[in-house]
Amino acid sequence: MIRKLILKYFPSEERFWEVFRFLLVGGGCFVLEYVLLYTLTEYGGLPPLYSAPIAFTVSLILNYFLCVSFVFHAEHQSRSQVVLFVVTSLMGLGINQVTMWIFIDLVGIWYMFAKVIASAIVMIWNYFTKRFILHWSTYFGHKISKIRCQK
Repeated sequence: MIRKLILKYFPSEERFWEVFRFLLVGGGCFVLEYVLLYTLTEYGGLPPLYSAPIAFTVSLILNYFLCVSFVFHAEHQSRSQVVLFVVTSLMGLGINQVTMWIFIDLVGIWYMFAKVIASAIVMIWNYFTKRFILHWSTYFGHKISKIRCQK
């Protein structure tokens, strides 16, 4: 019954567990980032827009290693995959900073609430970009083999 329910919403059981692991790792890294943001801002005296990228970067490094080994099982990566991972992570940092700035400075909400909104947006960005990057050979390899078979 549970398998049937999973397959109703996911293309496979493995994809369900992948998303589950991603949410588990992401949730843990979010807590780490949230605590660091609060600590650096409230006790370290940094403005939220300075403490946010520091907390983001620390969380990102841990998230990277956990995603590669635990979530996506993609321990062996090419140099281009690592570069793309870094580039999309920097884009995620940009999304985070712009979202934080909009909600703190323009909308005027508390920085910790702004962080929740920014994290939700970045989480969606991260899942799709990281999954694509870590499994890009599956996507492109499959397409290349289809093209070769058609010729």
